[in-house]
Amino acid sequence: MLLELESLVKRYQDHLAVDHLNLKIKEGEIMGLLGPNGAGKTTTLNMITGLAKKDAGIIRIFGEELHLNSREVKGKIGVVPQEIAVFDDLTAEENVTFFGKLYGLRGSLLRERVKEALAFSGLTGHEKQFPKKYSGGMKRRLNIACAIVHQPRLLIMDEPTVGIDPQSRSHILESVRTLQQKGTTILYTSHYMEEVDDLCSRIAIMDQGRIIAQGTSEELKSMISSEERIDIILSEINYSLVDEMKRLPGVLECHLEGKKLTVLVQKDSGLIGKISQIIGRFDSEIRSLQVEKITLENVFLTLTGKSLRDSGTGEQP
Repeated sequence: MLLELESLVKRYQDHLAVDHLNLKIKEGEIMGLLGPNGAGKTTTLNMITGLAKKDAGIIRIFGEELHLNSREVKGKIGVVPQEIAVFDDLTAEENVTFFGKLYGLRGSLLRERVKEALAFSGLTGHEKQFPKKYSGGMKRRLNIACAIVHQPRLLIMDEPTVGIDPQSRSHILESVRTLQQKGTTILYTSHYMEEVDDLCSRIAIMDQGRIIAQGTSEELKSMISSEERIDIILSEINYSLVDEMKRLPGVLECHLEGKKLTVLVQKDSGLIGKISQIIGRFDSEIRSLQVEKITLENVFLTLTGKSLRDSGTGEQP
C-alpha cells in the first residue's frame, strides 16, 4: 500500500470533520474520492499533505508514518489544489521553476524538468506568457505542471477540472491516464461523476467524515441493484408477447402500457437479442429501445441521499 489512513480524526471545535476514517490506496492506482459538500474530503487531503494537523490516527505514506516535519516524504507528493495556485506576476516557466526549486531541483535537471512539465501540460509555446493572459483551462494545466515538475510518486488532485472548457478537460483527463501509466499513484476528487467512473480503478464514497463504501465502479453499482430495465416502444400492441417474455430465463418482470413494453431483467443478462426475436414473432417491430443501467450517480444518491453536483465545489470543514 502506498497510502494508508487509519482511524484518522480531525475536529474543528465541536464539529467532527473527519471521523475515524480508514482508507488504503495501492501503488499505481487512481483512487477516486467522492462526497457531498462538507463530507470532509478537503480536510482529509489537507491532513495527508500536512496542511492540517490530525487530532488522532495514523497517516502512512510509502510505508512511513507521516509527521508534520516529514520533509523527505512530503517531497514525493504533488498537489493540484482546488483553487488555482500560481503567481500572476511570474510567467508560466517561472511559476514551474519556482515550484521545482521548492522541491530541491537545481541546475540543468531543474531546466529539463520544467520543460517536460510544461510540454506534458500542453503549454509549449506559452512558457513566456503570464497566467493572467491564460484561459481557465490553461491555468488549470499550469497548476498541474507545477505539481508534477518534481515527478512525485503520489499526486493528489482536488477538483482539477472545475469550470474549464471541454478541450482542456479532455487534455487533463488524458494526462491523468498517462501519469498512471508512468507509475504515479493518484488520489482524485471531482464533482463530475462521469470523470471518476471513467478514470478511477477504485472509488471511495465519503459522507459525514467517514468512508461509507468503496470498491470498483462495478462493485459499487452491484451494491444497490442486480437488475436492469429495458424500455421498448413497439409498432403494434400484442399482449400475448408479455406472457412469452415472462417465460424467458433472466426476465424478472414484464408489462405493457400502451405501446411501451417494459422488461426487467437480471443485470448483464444479454437478453436484448432474444427479446427482439420474440417481438418479431408476434408481428411487431421495435421503434425505440432504451436500457436503463445503474450509474455511479445512482449509487451516490442512494448511499448519501445528497446530490454531488448540486452541492457546489467548495467545501467547508
